[in-house]
Amino acid sequence: IKKIIMGTISTAVGLDKISRVSGYNIKKGNFTTETQNLPQIIAIFGEANTANQVGLTVDKVEVTSAAEAATLFGSGSPIHRIVSVLRPTGSDGVGGIPTIVFPQVTDVGATATVRAWTVTGTATANATHTVVVNGRTSVDYQYYTFDVVVGDTPTIIAGKISDALNRVLGSPVLGTSALGVATATSKWKGLTSAQLNVSIDYGDNAAGVTYAQTTSTNGAGSVDLSSSLSQFGDDWYTMVINPYGSVQLSALEQFNGFPSETNPTGRYNGLIFKPFCAYFGNTSGDKTVLSAITDAAGRINQVTNVLCPAPNSKGFDFEAAANVVALASVVYQNTPHSDVSGLSYPDMPIPADSNIGDLKDYNNRDFLVKKGCSTVMLVEGAYQIQDLVTTYHPAGEVPLLYNYVRTLNIHFNIKDSYTTLEKIYLKDKTLVADNQITDVINCIKPKEWKGIVGSLFDEKAEDALINDPQFSKASLRVQIGETSPNRFETAFDYKTTGTVRISSTTARAGF
Repeated sequence: IKKIIMGTISTAVGLDKISRVSGYNIKKGNFTTETQNLPQIIAIFGEANTANQVGLTVDKVEVTSAAEAATLFGSGSPIHRIVSVLRPTGSDGVGGIPTIVFPQVTDVGATATVRAWTVTGTATANATHTVVVNGRTSVDYQYYTFDVVVGDTPTIIAGKISDALNRVLGSPVLGTSALGVATATSKWKGLTSAQLNVSIDYGDNAAGVTYAQTTSTNGAGSVDLSSSLSQFGDDWYTMVINPYGSVQLSALEQFNGFPSETNPTGRYNGLIFKPFCAYFGNTSGDKTVLSAITDAAGRINQVTNVLCPAPNSKGFDFEAAANVVALASVVYQNTPHSDVSGLSYPDMPIPADSNIGDLKDYNNRDFLVKKGCSTVMLVEGAYQIQDLVTTYHPAGEVPLLYNYVRTLNIHFNIKDSYTTLEKIYLKDKTLVADNQITDVINCIKPKEWKGIVGSLFDEKAEDALINDPQFSKASLRVQIGETSPNRFETAFDYKTTGTVRISSTTARAGF
């Protein structure tokens, strides 16, 4: 009689033991029948203040508050300001989404930005005047106001301006004064500081004093992102905030790569597939300026960079990028079927006259989207996202496959969910033909895997990420490799859902 030995269902006590004993062990288990949304992780690039450059590490570090960013990289630094938008005081911000800082060392020859204001006239009345720094009269509830008192000389008033700047801890500048001249110097060095904008608002009471910017020197200096990018490793950073704008677009595109059908590169490579979208800001209100960036020959077929507009704002470009990521990260993590269209920037200065230039006109916004540029409107005193797109816009492709960031996030979610199922049900299992009978554990048959993936289509359809799950099931092919018994192959198609971006209605009326 042939004895059939079933596979053991517990290894707490080894099969070689025969003496009386009882054993118990515990193993990791995953019993959920549904996959989760792709966790968003935000990578923040940026420079530390000059005062924080000594001993600065370029190793990535997770920060959980603006205060922590200020301690590590300096109050008012680009990193501090970006984190302040993502994790504002008194608000949950991006919540549990990790914010990882990759600091860059300032270039050896980098310089700071300097704006000097000359004060003229002795005060003839008491008044409260305000320094406006990059469109802001305050930072974290600390105000740039200063009191002018009858008899104050230019030297006294210049000193008060300097004190007002230094009193605001989160200010991007350091103030100094001498002989009636107040000078604001950016706290960090580099080209990103060149956007520093300082003005003085005296309201309707000049008090006999005039202010004039008499010296203006833009900062200069680039950074090297290679050290930061090399630390990405196997982690999936879904969003990158690029404060350096156009000068680093090519470096990010080269590293991130492209999802080619024949030769995917970079983070889109099949052995990696952990790509990201990189967000950079721009405050121009001129469609020609904006389209020149996104419609450049090298940009048209790229899927990496996302221009975040804040037309005619006095804020920093990197603040616009941080505002978009603050919105998109939460939406794409919690409700990936949704988009950010119609959401308003939480913390971006708008132009004093509310003029956002070319973007106020629909035809210009339509023009820009077709050129791979995101768009906004000004609604109730805030920039409201209309379209969030990458620079991808090759001619003749209808519809565009990789332009909307929301669609890319769906692709990323499908991949992440599929990989989760691979880890649970497929990896390192023994491959068994469909018609073969077996009663041991850790085996997988093509038809079993086909059923598992088919259930994934139903799940993602229920989540409103894909349409027509039956289409996907019909396309699903699974087989053991023809050239190797260790190779398992799967192929399928899916249709992503869209969102209502254009509503067109025709009504006919008559008597």
